[in-house]
Amino acid sequence: MHAASREALDALRSDLDARIRGADNPVAAAAGAGAELFDVVELLDSDRALRVAVADSSATPERRSGILRELLAGKVSDLTAGIVGEATARQWSSARDLRSGLVELGRRALLRAAEAEGRLDAVEDELFRLGHLLANEPQLEQLLADKTATPEAKRGLLASVLYGKVTPVTEALALQAVGRPERRPADDIDSLSGLAASLRNRTVARVTSATTLSEEQERTLADKLGGIYGADMSIHTDIDESILGGLVIRVGDEVIDGSLSTKLEKLRVGLG
Repeated sequence: MHAASREALDALRSDLDARIRGADNPVAAAAGAGAELFDVVELLDSDRALRVAVADSSATPERRSGILRELLAGKVSDLTAGIVGEATARQWSSARDLRSGLVELGRRALLRAAEAEGRLDAVEDELFRLGHLLANEPQLEQLLADKTATPEAKRGLLASVLYGKVTPVTEALALQAVGRPERRPADDIDSLSGLAASLRNRTVARVTSATTLSEEQERTLADKLGGIYGADMSIHTDIDESILGGLVIRVGDEVIDGSLSTKLEKLRVGLG
C-alpha cells in the first residue's frame, strides 16, 4: 500500500478496536462485524463500477461514504456501517487498496472476537497448524488453489475438512482466505496466524525440531529469542525428524539453522 492507504488503514484499525471495546457485547459485535465486512467485500468484488465510485478521490468524502451507507442501510449493524462509512470517506491510493483494507478489517474483527472470548492464542495455533497441514497435503492444497473452481466450491471443500475440528473464528478466517486467495493457500492461512500474533504484540518464530518441545523448552526458547529480537515471541513448532536434532528457527526472513543435519553436512564438506 502507498502512504495514503496505510494512513487510512492505521486510523481504521484504531477506530474498529474502539468500537468493539465500547460495544455491550464485544464478542458478538466483533464477530458480526467481521462477517458483515466480508459481505461488503463480496459486494464490491461483484460490481466494478461500485468499487471505483467509493474510492473516487475526486468525489467528496460525504458522497463516497453515502453510496455504501445507502446500499447497506438496515442490512448491517451500526458498527459495520460506521466502519464502512469511515473507510469510504478516507483517501485511498486505489480501489484495490480500499478492498484490501476492508478484508484486513474483517479479519481483525474476527480475531478481536476470539480475543474477547479469551481464545486468541488457540486461534493463532489452529491457523498455524492448518497452514502447516496444507503445506504437507499437496493434493488438498492444489484443489483449494484451483483457479477454475468457484470460491464457494473451495470453501465447501475446506469446510468439510475443518468441520468440528477448529474454533468458529478459525474456520471463518480460513474459509474467507481460500475464497479470495492472495498467494498459495498454505501461505495465506499461515499469514493469518501471524496477524493473530501481532494483535497480542508478538513476533512469530517458526521452529523446526526433530522432536516435540516441552512447554518449558518453548518458554525458554521464547525468552532467548525475545532477548535477541527485542520483542515478545510466539513459538510455532513443526516436527521434522530429517533434521536429526537441534533446531531451525525462522523469524521473518532470517533463518537460524542449528540442525544436526546441517552441522553434519558442513562437517562432511569440510572433510571432503
